[in-house]
Amino acid sequence: MIFALAGNQNCGKTTLFNQLTGSNQHVGNFPGVTVDQKIGEIRGQKDCSVVDLPGIYSIRPYTSEEIVTRDFILNEKPDGIINIVDATNIERNLYLTLQLIEMNIPMVLALNMMDEMRNNGGTVDISRMSEELGIPVVPISAIKNEGIEELLQTALHVARDRQYPQIYDFCPSGPVHRCIHSVCHQIEDHAEKAGISVRFAATKLIEGDASIAEKLSLDQNELELIEHSIIQMEEEHGMDRNAALADMRYDFIEKVCSATVIKPQESKEHLRSVKIDSVLTNKYLAIPIFIVVMFLVFYLTFNVFGAFLSDLLAAGIDWVTAVVDKALTAYGINPVVHSLLIDGVFAGVGSVLSFLPIIVVLFFFLSILEDTGYMARIAFVMDKLLRKIGLSGRSIVPLLVGFGCTVPAVMATRTLSSDRDRRMTILLTPFMSCSAKIPIYAVFAAAFFPQRAALVMIGLYAAGMLVGILMALLIGKTVFRGNPVPFVMELPNYRFPSAKSVFLLMWDKAKDFLQRAFTIIFVATVLIWFLQSFDSRLNVVADSADSLLAMMGHWLAPIFAPLGFDDWRIPTALITGFSAKEAVVSTLGVLTGTSMETLGTALTGLFTPLSAISFLVFTLLYTPCMAAIAAVKRELGSGVLAGCVVVLQCVVAWAAAFLVYQGLCLLF
Repeated sequence: MIFALAGNQNCGKTTLFNQLTGSNQHVGNFPGVTVDQKIGEIRGQKDCSVVDLPGIYSIRPYTSEEIVTRDFILNEKPDGIINIVDATNIERNLYLTLQLIEMNIPMVLALNMMDEMRNNGGTVDISRMSEELGIPVVPISAIKNEGIEELLQTALHVARDRQYPQIYDFCPSGPVHRCIHSVCHQIEDHAEKAGISVRFAATKLIEGDASIAEKLSLDQNELELIEHSIIQMEEEHGMDRNAALADMRYDFIEKVCSATVIKPQESKEHLRSVKIDSVLTNKYLAIPIFIVVMFLVFYLTFNVFGAFLSDLLAAGIDWVTAVVDKALTAYGINPVVHSLLIDGVFAGVGSVLSFLPIIVVLFFFLSILEDTGYMARIAFVMDKLLRKIGLSGRSIVPLLVGFGCTVPAVMATRTLSSDRDRRMTILLTPFMSCSAKIPIYAVFAAAFFPQRAALVMIGLYAAGMLVGILMALLIGKTVFRGNPVPFVMELPNYRFPSAKSVFLLMWDKAKDFLQRAFTIIFVATVLIWFLQSFDSRLNVVADSADSLLAMMGHWLAPIFAPLGFDDWRIPTALITGFSAKEAVVSTLGVLTGTSMETLGTALTGLFTPLSAISFLVFTLLYTPCMAAIAAVKRELGSGVLAGCVVVLQCVVAWAAAFLVYQGLCLLF
């Protein structure tokens, strides 16, 4: 049996999902889109699972989340729906409930946060509400694990006995009533053939859902008759079709709530949230506080906890590598195999694995910000600024995370509510300079601009943001035409984060990263090892200058000549930078035959100050590491699209470096 878990955002859906499934869950993508699909086996129930659908406010074909919810229920036909509703805000939540009822699938309503409602003097007549809605209603508190077992048993009973909603006609007699029933009559045979609820199909046609009309295979005459009925309703009712349906639903909701709900007093949680918001969303204080909060998150992640744990893991990997190295040497294994395992697998995958603690720690802090409700405030505060470049406020978090590491930044785009915004943000995130590029900046700034090193690094970060803004304006007018989705976001009350939710998110991100580390990244590092170790006749090389990688460097050198650097060693270092950006510096050290301490002196023989600036601009903007490319591929759902992103970023990097170098040559 499969249950669909549906509800508004911030109504406790994820908490309920975790209570139902524990850790028996996995994450994938819904077919055709990059919206998260969480599926979990229900604890204690054999062959019984629940799918956590995205949080939505209505079933309208505006966002990926709404389309996913509609298509999953229509196409996958779950055995039952568990609709979770926030008891402290029933009126708004029931709007989605009525649309789910119209789909005519066995359904149970989980009235969540009943503990908060009771604590603030509110009550709900559960049996009367169940009678008014025509579906079972179960009071729960997901965060306290109250009522979960009763909810589960009720859902199983409803699904096994195929108990369909008893009430789905929410309109009294009048123009809307006549229009809906007229459309129902006209499409009844089509809906039955398509396996769609007649009532649901009728309301979707009135709302203008083209995909439903396509599923019903209506001819032009039938569509014209339906449109005539809708126009007649609009004229008689005095409202447009969407407003008339919304008015019908809210009238019914008001009737149900007046009969069943005693509203609570203003909750302590809400009063506390209002006081906190008077500071955190203040017109003048909001952005400075936000900058401080994100600075603390990044500082603690990249300089304290994450850095310490990353160094610890790197030391452990180095120790294991040394042990394996000694064991293979003692065994007398073939030198090529020895090099593959030590220089390829352990060095390549090991260096990437050392990022795991940083990703886990970063998502620990981000999940706390999300669970407490502050993340919603960040999006709200930044929406006005980002909308000027074609994005919504939700994009700010992935873009900021990109300054730390592109991999979790790309993964964080899943929180965005439209496919357009998500793809645009994925495309722009790599232009935010990640921390892995800092060694490159530091070495070059110290070698060529020792008196202005800090200024150079700040300038590079600012340049990355500027290019990101220009790219957003460009692609927003061309590839991703249109406006960002309307910014509709509930500001939930501030709450203490759920330890279980935080832990499960950290585990999910760690597992996802490890899967990539031992698949795509593993293949990429082995490929780079192969290019470094063999020549064109597949002989093992003693000097990397004779390798296939060096040959590729010679081929690419003329391309970089207009940028001011045409020595084959430089493109070679840039190629190894695809494995990890830190590898650019280490490769230059190997190819120049110098240590890290003397590398700066060696670089002055390869670069002039002007070409060094050009090189820094190129490394700032060109494609991030293989881990980031793998993340982009996964989120876009296409290797071809990920390849296009790589090419685009390399072209932008080349063009920017060319303009900078040629411009500086003209000036100096």
